[in-house]
Amino acid sequence: MIPELGHQPDQDEEWIIVKRGNRQEKIRLHDYDDIYKIPGLYEQVFCQRLKCNSHRVVCDLLEEARGDMTDCRALDFGAGNGMVGEEIAKRGGDLVVGVDILSEAKEATERDRTGIYDKYYVMDLDDPDDKDIEKLKQYDFNTLISVAALGFDDIPPKAFLNAFNLIQNDGWIAFNIKDRFLSNNDDTGYKDIIAGICEDNLAILRKKRYCHRLSLSGKELNYIAIIGRKIKNVGLDELL
Repeated sequence: MIPELGHQPDQDEEWIIVKRGNRQEKIRLHDYDDIYKIPGLYEQVFCQRLKCNSHRVVCDLLEEARGDMTDCRALDFGAGNGMVGEEIAKRGGDLVVGVDILSEAKEATERDRTGIYDKYYVMDLDDPDDKDIEKLKQYDFNTLISVAALGFDDIPPKAFLNAFNLIQNDGWIAFNIKDRFLSNNDDTGYKDIIAGICEDNLAILRKKRYCHRLSLSGKELNYIAIIGRKIKNVGLDELL
C-alpha cells in the first residue's frame, strides 16, 4: 500500500505499507534488505507502480554505443536482485559477475533469477581486502555497469572508484546517477568525483537525462545515464 503524504519526502525517505497476512509492516523504499526478502516486491513497487526502467535504459545506451555485446565481460556493481545482470545476459553478454554489499540481494537473485550470473559476490568495495580484489581481477572485466546504486549512501565514491579500477583500459563504463548529485546541490561527493574522472580517466560517449522512476506522489525523479570508455585507472589519493 502506498501512503498518501501531505509532503514530498526525499527519495531515500519514501516508505510503503506491506500487508502480510494479518500484519502490516512499514518498509522504507531504500531498505533494500527488507524489500528483497519478499519475492516480487521490488518489481511490483519499483517497476510496476513507480515505472522504473533504468535497468533497460542504461543497457540500451551501452548496447547502442558498443554494438556487439557478445564480448561483454561485465562487473555489475550494486547488482541488487539481478535485473541488470538479466539484461546483459539477454543481450548476449559473455560473462556477468555481480557484486553487492547485501547478502539479501544475493539471496534474492539466486531465488528469483537463478543462473543469471557466472558468480555473485557479497563484498564491500569501499574497504576491500586484497583477497576480494584478486577474486575480481581474475575475470579480466572489460565492462563496469552500475544502475540505481550511486549516492544516497548506497555506494560511496571510493567504492565506485575501486570498481572502476578493476576494468581494463579502453573498457566500457556504464552507470546512472540522480541529476542532483551532478549539480551544485550535490552532498554526496559524486559531482567532483565524476568531474575528476572525466578529465583524465573516462571518455564519455553517451549522456542522457531521463525519468528514472516516479516518486510515491507521482513526481518524475530524473537521473543521468553515462556511457564511456575507460582511459586509465584513477589515483584514489588524487580524487578523494
